[in-house]
Amino acid sequence: MEGRVAEGLRGALGPFGFEVHAFKVGWYNAVLQPAFHLPYPDDTLAFVVLSTPSMFEKALKPFVNKERLKIIRDPVDQCVSHHLSRVKEKFPNQKVDVIFDYEILPNRKPKFLAQTAAHVAGAAYYYQRKDVKLDPWGKKKIYGVCIHPKYGGWFAIRGLLLFPDIQVPFLEQSAPVDCVSTEEKRIELLEQFNFHWQNGRYRDIIEVKERYSEEQKAYFATPPAERFRLLGLTQEAQ
Repeated sequence: MEGRVAEGLRGALGPFGFEVHAFKVGWYNAVLQPAFHLPYPDDTLAFVVLSTPSMFEKALKPFVNKERLKIIRDPVDQCVSHHLSRVKEKFPNQKVDVIFDYEILPNRKPKFLAQTAAHVAGAAYYYQRKDVKLDPWGKKKIYGVCIHPKYGGWFAIRGLLLFPDIQVPFLEQSAPVDCVSTEEKRIELLEQFNFHWQNGRYRDIIEVKERYSEEQKAYFATPPAERFRLLGLTQEAQ
């Protein structure tokens, strides 16, 4: 069952520059505090959805051209929402729950922890402070970051698709690729991500197959309120 669903999702989202990776809710819940658990049985089938560098050309620009007048919030969020909601039409006989990366609970906590989901699904390795043996940071707060084996840091985690009526007790977990395997590189990665993230150098911690175009870099470096102008949208659209 999982194979058929995965194939359907790849067919629907792949051409637009998205990647999907299957996991069981139980894998995710097992590594988190109860406050962050997803409220589904352990064997429930779920997918984490990533956007790859080509999403900008394949999904965002056509979406903006077509929906120009209907864009009222962040164009990327709206574009992702459009594509993930359309997935439901592909599965008319299945219940599909969608959770977006930008959604938060009333207590201001995110609805899901994106990097943990990507790691348990085998999509991207979540490098954290605990992955460094001799930690040089003392009392500083150090945030972790996911690195994709093909795109390095040039990707984003966009949402989860959950299939509450599909239980997959026999789904096998595949570990994410540990592509930043030396202590020195991990320290450099966390250092770059935490203290110099604006220059984006952490994204190239490994040899990548594809990265954001110059236009896309400029877009994501622009404050959200001003991105409308870059896409040729008027501010009134907001």
